[in-house]
Amino acid sequence: MTKSKRLIALTAKYEKLIYETADYIWKHPETGFREWNTSAYMEEKFEQLGYTLRKAGDIPGFYTDLDTGRPGPKIAILGELDSLIVRNHPEADPETSYVHACGHHAQCATLIGVAAALKEPEALEGMCGSIRLISVPAEELIELGYRKELRQKGIITYFGGKVEYIYRGYFDQVDIAMMIHSGKLDEGKALAVSRGSNGCVTKNITFEGVSAHAGGAPQDGKNALYAATCAINAVNALRETFPDGEHIRFHPIITEAGLAVNAIPEVARIESYVRGASYESILTFNNKVNLAVSGAAASMGCKVEIDDQPGYFPLNNDKNLSLVIADAMREVAGPDSVDMDGKWGTGSTDMGDLSAIMPVVHPHSGGAAGTGHGSDYYIVDKELACLKPAQCLVVAADMLLKDDGALAKRVIEESSPYFSSKEAYLEAIDRLFMKREAVVYNENGTVSLHYCK
Repeated sequence: MTKSKRLIALTAKYEKLIYETADYIWKHPETGFREWNTSAYMEEKFEQLGYTLRKAGDIPGFYTDLDTGRPGPKIAILGELDSLIVRNHPEADPETSYVHACGHHAQCATLIGVAAALKEPEALEGMCGSIRLISVPAEELIELGYRKELRQKGIITYFGGKVEYIYRGYFDQVDIAMMIHSGKLDEGKALAVSRGSNGCVTKNITFEGVSAHAGGAPQDGKNALYAATCAINAVNALRETFPDGEHIRFHPIITEAGLAVNAIPEVARIESYVRGASYESILTFNNKVNLAVSGAAASMGCKVEIDDQPGYFPLNNDKNLSLVIADAMREVAGPDSVDMDGKWGTGSTDMGDLSAIMPVVHPHSGGAAGTGHGSDYYIVDKELACLKPAQCLVVAADMLLKDDGALAKRVIEESSPYFSSKEAYLEAIDRLFMKREAVVYNENGTVSLHYCK
C-alpha cells in the first residue's frame, strides 16, 4: 500500500469525529470575531488529540505546530470558524439569524480530520519541516459596524481574520498555505481549482443633512436619504465604465435612512464594498465611486463622510500548488475527480491576503446543495464536503514535505507573490484606509470635494 493510501485510511478512521464536528458547529453558528463557543469546541477537540495551542486570546481562534523533527519548509492548513446571517434560512438561529450558509462548519470538521490523522504514529514518516494547523475567525466580511467598534477599542487592526492573524505574526515563518472550501460541483467531481478571485475595499458612508417637517416645511431640510439614493444611482451610471476583465463590483445596502416618516431624514448610512481583480483596479475604481458619492451628496447640499477600510486582497492560486492539491484529490477520489476550471471568482476571501505574500491554494470541494449565502444552502454529502477534503490535505502535506521537501521547495522557489514581505503587504493595504469629510462648503459659496487620499 502506498503512503498516500495509508494516509487516506488513517484519516477515514476519524470519520465519526469529523461528522460530529460538522453537526455541532452547524447547530451553533456564530459570526466573525464572535465565534467563542465554536473556537472553544475546536480547542477542546485539538487538546484531546494531544495538541498544545497558541490561542489568539482577545479574539477567537488558535494555531498549533506539528514538527516532524527534521528541518524543512513550514506549511499551514486552515479552517474558518464563522457563519453568515441569512434570516430566511430554515435552520438559522431564531434569535440571531446566524447560519453556516457557506459551509465553514465543514471546514472546521475537515481541520479536525487533518489534525487527528497527523497525530497517527506513522503519519509523519518520511516528511520534513512542520505543519501549522490554524483555526481562524472572521472570513465573512460582514457586520462592518461591529468590526469598526472592535478596531476603535484596539482589539483588532484589520477586519478579516486572516489579515489580523498576518498582522499578529501568526503566519510568520509559514512558507505555504492551503485549505479547501465546500461548494456545489458537477456530478462526479470532488474538487474544483480556479485561478483566483476578487479582492475588495470595505466602505461605510454617512450622509448628513438637515431635519425638517416632511409635510409642513420640507424646503427647510436637506434630505440625507435622497443624497444616499442619488449616490447609488450615480455609481450605477458608472458601471458601463468598469472594464470587464477587472470584475468590478459595488453592492451597497442602506443601514439607516431616517427615524420617523414625518421628518426629513437627517442621517443616512450605506455599507458596501468595491471589489476588483487587482489591487490597482480596486484603488482606481474605488476613487471613481468616491467621486460619484461625493458629487451626489453635494448636489443635495448634504455632507458625506467616507470611511474606507482594507477588505481583502485578490486571491491568486499558485499554479504549482494547484497541481499538487489536484493530484492529492485524484489519489483520494479517482483520476477524473478534479476540475481545473481556470475560472475567476468575483467573491472575495482573506485567503487572498495570504496569496499576496506566499504560495497558497484555495479550491472548492463538492458536497453542498443550494445557493452559497442563500436560504437553501446545505451540506448534503459530508464525505465530499468534510472527509475527502481532510484526506486530500493530509496527502498534499505528505507530497509537499516528503523527499526532503523537494516539492514544497519547488513551489516556494517558483512562486511569485505580489509582495516580497509581510511588511510591504501591510504598508500597501494600509493605503486603503481613508476617513474624511468628502464635501466641504466654502465660505465663498463654492464646494470642494475631497474623495481620495
